[in-house]
Amino acid sequence: MAIFALGINHKTAPVALREQVAFAPEQILDALRELTQQTQVSDAVILSTCNRTELYFNGSPEQSKQVIRWLSEFHQLDSLELNQHLYLYQGDQASSHLMRVACGLDSLVLGEPQILGQVKQAYSHSRQAGTINPQFERLFQKTFSVAKQVRTETDIGASAVSVAFAAVSLARQIFGQLGKVKVLLIGAGETIELVAKHLLEQGAEKMTVANRSYDRAAALAAQFGGEVVSLSQVPQALANADVVISSTASTLPIVGKGMVEQALKKRRHKPMFFVDLAVPRDIEEQVAELEDAYLYTVDDLQSIVAQNLQNRQEAAAQAEQMIQTGVVEFSQWLALHGQLDWVKNYRDKGEAVRDELTAKALKQLASGQDPEKVVAELAMKLSNRLMHAPTKALRQLLQDEQPQQQTLIHSLLDL
Repeated sequence: MAIFALGINHKTAPVALREQVAFAPEQILDALRELTQQTQVSDAVILSTCNRTELYFNGSPEQSKQVIRWLSEFHQLDSLELNQHLYLYQGDQASSHLMRVACGLDSLVLGEPQILGQVKQAYSHSRQAGTINPQFERLFQKTFSVAKQVRTETDIGASAVSVAFAAVSLARQIFGQLGKVKVLLIGAGETIELVAKHLLEQGAEKMTVANRSYDRAAALAAQFGGEVVSLSQVPQALANADVVISSTASTLPIVGKGMVEQALKKRRHKPMFFVDLAVPRDIEEQVAELEDAYLYTVDDLQSIVAQNLQNRQEAAAQAEQMIQTGVVEFSQWLALHGQLDWVKNYRDKGEAVRDELTAKALKQLASGQDPEKVVAELAMKLSNRLMHAPTKALRQLLQDEQPQQQTLIHSLLDL
């Protein structure tokens, strides 16, 4: 029996195939039970996200082949095609992979924090389905411990590595808490949607969306309870905005220096923070000349992101060392756990022999046989049965004539 990690991710397969292999949340519990029943693996965890689907299980190499067949049949996929995109890790490699995933080292964005919560959710589903046993219980607890250590003792998640997150991080550095900060988002595409998501996560509550398409702006604003204005209303909306983040496909600037000057006058020169994520620019570069306006462009943010990514890569190297230590510690526990099973099995076998011979002796006594003869026979048979296998093994070991081995045998036998 060994621990296996079987999976498909953003590195090995296109999104079209990843979509087909994904498990919907409502499928997980039934899938776990079906997997363990059909393949007889002793533990099973299914981790399914937009970038990966992974199955962790405890079984034999032959059972790993059965799990692959089960996965292709469950999703009604051609097994030969699926095999081309799968990876399979065993033993320490499987444990290491799980820990790297939980720490964000195997993510599309290095060090992203959401994956740890997704691993915890996968573990919770398996506990609910009853597909977690002591070995996996220990493996996942060790994984969570290592992930916590990586988060607290390295800078793996401290720096922004996307321009959208960098923009929000800068706003938070300038204003501190964003709960009372008024934000104007210009545009309603993927970049602005990501910015809005990060703002919401950082506590921003007062957001307004301005876009050429009112319906698209309204759809985005509805996700976080924001307000909507048209592009023609941007000059008026600027006066109420502490933070302005823009990303449109416009070929001409939307926010000009004069427009910002008027807004600053209405605000009595209360500072404004501008982030222009568009190429070509949405905000005239002359805005940066104004005393109370602070303008960052996409180039400014990309240099920050590049430095932050370097910081994360350095933190990732530290994390790899922590993961390696975690894998060794789990491997040691696994070896000891196996040895404890040997001890338990040996004791169980001895107790079974004892109970068998005791029951026979009691029957002899009940039938009126001589108690002394019964006790003597019990003692002789019990000692012979208990000493037979160890004596045979000891004779074979002693033939090797290794001094250290003989010293250990003397110590074990208390000679």
